[in-house]
Amino acid sequence: MKVLKFAATLGVSLVLIACFGFSKKIDKQKESKLLLQNKNTKVAYFASGCFWCVEAVFESVSGVEEAVSGYAGGHTLNPTYNSIGTGKTGHAETVAVYYNPNKVSFKTLVKVFFGSHDPTTVNGQHPDYGTQYRSIAFYSNETEKKIIETMISKLNKEVYKGNIVTEVTKHTKFYKAEEYHQDFERRNPNQGYVKAVSIPRLNRFKAKFPELLKH
Repeated sequence: MKVLKFAATLGVSLVLIACFGFSKKIDKQKESKLLLQNKNTKVAYFASGCFWCVEAVFESVSGVEEAVSGYAGGHTLNPTYNSIGTGKTGHAETVAVYYNPNKVSFKTLVKVFFGSHDPTTVNGQHPDYGTQYRSIAFYSNETEKKIIETMISKLNKEVYKGNIVTEVTKHTKFYKAEEYHQDFERRNPNQGYVKAVSIPRLNRFKAKFPELLKH
């Protein structure tokens, strides 16, 4: 009996070791993919309401390789969807835009950002309101900051009459959102919010900037 029990225990242990090894292999593959993206592309960060909508908009743009939903602009560690919803973490729903600078410029991405939401709305984009939905254009260096500020100055003068409330913020830390938020619009086309808000917002953007879309 003791022999059988030992054999069973050994079998379970071997399975757990194999699973752990396989899990580590998958993690390393994900890590390698992320490093490859960071090496061959640049990343820009934008917040303009629900990240389901924002992610879908940027992924439709030619030259954008990937858009990842997450949280940025706050003051707490390891924010979650539930914690940022309280408005106490300071984070906004943010999208990390991985792009090929040989195909699309940061300036064009800023154009996409301002052209796909209302930058005059304080803390929200209809029907979502709260600090987690505020408008933020993040910059990683002074060149990007100048591009954003020049765009705001131009739009304030020509379109919005000085009413833009978008924050221009130095990017520090981006936290990837929970997995179920990633590619949410694409994976859930019949979900109520997606049908009523996300898809119409994407279609308005596509109609406005057909020259920027992927073929």
